[in-house]
This record gives sequence, structure tokens and C-alpha cells, in this order.
Amino acid sequence: MSFAHGRPYLAIPGPSVMPDRVLNAMHRASPNIYEGELVEMTKSLWPDLKAIAGTRHNAAIYIGNGHAAWEASLVNVFARGEKAIALTTGRFGEGWAEHARRLGVEVQVVDFGKSSPITPERVAEALRAHPDARAVMMTHVDTATSVKNDVAGVRAVMDAVDHPALLMVDCIASLGCDSFRMDDWGVDVMVAASQKGLMTPPGLGLVFFSDKARGRATDLTTPYWDWEPRVDAQHFYMHFHGTAPTHHLFALREALTMIGEEGLENVLARHAALARAVWAACEAWSQEGDFRLNIADPRHRAHAVTAMRLSGADGTRLRRWTEQEAGVTLGIGLGMAEPGSPEGDAFFRLAHMGHVNAHMTLGALAVMDAGMKALGIAHGPGALDAPARALGQPGA
Repeated sequence: MSFAHGRPYLAIPGPSVMPDRVLNAMHRASPNIYEGELVEMTKSLWPDLKAIAGTRHNAAIYIGNGHAAWEASLVNVFARGEKAIALTTGRFGEGWAEHARRLGVEVQVVDFGKSSPITPERVAEALRAHPDARAVMMTHVDTATSVKNDVAGVRAVMDAVDHPALLMVDCIASLGCDSFRMDDWGVDVMVAASQKGLMTPPGLGLVFFSDKARGRATDLTTPYWDWEPRVDAQHFYMHFHGTAPTHHLFALREALTMIGEEGLENVLARHAALARAVWAACEAWSQEGDFRLNIADPRHRAHAVTAMRLSGADGTRLRRWTEQEAGVTLGIGLGMAEPGSPEGDAFFRLAHMGHVNAHMTLGALAVMDAGMKALGIAHGPGALDAPARALGQPGA
């Protein structure tokens, strides 16, 4: 007998759980796309999006996923043959670098591995070795490894060596979950997407960019991807180079309203507290057996997702048990081992991003604990008491 019947819980790092309010906002007839409610509502999105990104500069919405946002940023910044320094800490940093390479950008990869953050010494070395680099690319949070990188620290190194490159940051996994201050941290281009901390279905790619990054036509810029007409739109359709993603916009409006009602600082504090609860459970499990957190230092762990591992095929065994027997879907261990390698079955992830609360997170941890017991996977005790204590601490 399975206990999975009932409302399932998708605890993967995107698409995240969509609030009923967001789903209900989409449940409507198609609107007029030329004037009226849709046009006026869309105007209200820009200041709210910029507030979450921490910028006074420019924002554009593309109909697409995070990879679309990658491409939009790249074709507006680089010309074919120009150089990028890519600081990679996991599969998504590697993916953005590969995307640039396939567009004809010369990419110099500085790989920090899959369980360590970016370090300033190696950044400085790369900058000195490539004084002609057009931009430095990095992920704030790599969704695959769950490492969180110090964006302001990278900008400080760039300033210290007086390097003229733009700083480009992937915040697809972190926006609305971990604090990000684009202007204060000296970021020139930031990319994000709708389906994670913004609690909206996949389909909107977001690009934020400074005036310094604007105004440079390149041989990679095409009519659709060009961000200039989208920012200086003379007509509503120009924001989207055609028909607007109508129902996604209504969904995003409701999600931003929910973030505003809770307060961004409270949203970020909630994510931090739930992340600490997850880490407390994981640290208890790791006292016995082979359970391990991918990122050892809490200072470098994301507040949106936690990557972890067991041994052998136990990660996959646990994922299948939690989904089939209890209705909780955990994330796969993406890019943590060579494709087809048996070692890949050891890794998995638990997301705690967006529309999540204590009972959702504690429930997922309880299901994981039950799964390890049911499958005979060795693990330490006390994993349910530890997160309860973490959430019960003052200021949690």
C-alpha cells in the first residue's frame, strides 16, 4: 500500500510550488492585448521586479525559461570572438559558459569544482591573465550544487585589479530566496526566471541590466533578443517583441503582490530559517552512515535548495521511495557525476524555495527520514528534533 495518495509535494528546485492565488490569477479569459487592464497591470511589474533585484536600472521580460535569459544577456553583451571569464561552481555555471561558447564567445573557464565556492585569489589571477575580457560570468547560487557565491566579493576583486569587465550574474535559483543587491554589489547584468523564488509557472526569463551594459549593438544581437526595444518600448507589444505572455503576467503580478504583502525581508528571513532547519536535519543524519551535505560550510550554502548525497544508488532509491510511497518528489543530482555513471545515483536535492513554510519543509524531512528507515539506509538519529529546535530558536 502506498501513502502517496492526496496532494503531492514537488520539492524539486524549480518549478517550485505555485500558490493557489497565482493559479487562480491565471484562470481567466484571454485579455485585450492592446489596451486596458493587461497594459496597466504590466506597468506595475517593473518597479516590483526591480525592488526584488535591488536595482534602479533596466529590466526586460522574455518569453522563455532561464536558458532564454542566458541567451538574451549574452547576445546583448558580447560580439562574436570577444572573451568571457566564466567562474563555475556547478552544472549551471558550466551550462551558461557553454551557451556563450556556442554563440562564438571565447570563454575562459575558472572551475572551482562542485562543492566549493568561488575564491578571490583565483579570480584575481584570471582577471590579470585576461585583461581584455568583456565580462565576468558567475552564478549567485548554482542550482545543481547548491553553492552560494559572494557576488560583492567578486566585484571587489575586479575593482581592486582595475578590470573594466562587466559583471554578469545568474540568479535563477536565488532571486526572491537569497538576498541580492544588484546595484550595491556592482552587478551589470543579472538573469533570473519565473519558476523558482517568484512562484510563477516556467515561461518567463528575466534580465536586469545597468546603463553601462546598454547601447552596444553586436553581431550577435537579433531582433527578438535585442533588449533595447523592450526597455524603450513605444508600444506595449514591443516589451515582448509580439504577443504578450498574458496569463503568465497575471500570475507574476499575483506572486509579486504576495511577496509585497509578506515583505521582502520577511521572505528572505523565512527562506534562511527553513534552510537552517534542513541543514540541522542533514547534519544529524550525517552522524552515521554515508549521508553528506554537498557544501560543508554553512556560509556558502543556498537558502533555496540543498544538495546532498548518500552512497551507491541510495540517493535514487530514496527519491523513488519518497515519491512513490509518500508523494514527495525530491530533485535529482544534476551534473554531479559523469553522464551514465553509477555514482550519479548517490546525489539528490531538496528544494525549499518560494511558496514553502514550516510544515512543508518539516514534512519533507520526516518523509526522507521514514524513507531511509524503510530502505535500511544507515543514518544518524535525531533528524526530526534538530530542525524543530532550529526553527524554535529566537530570531529563526
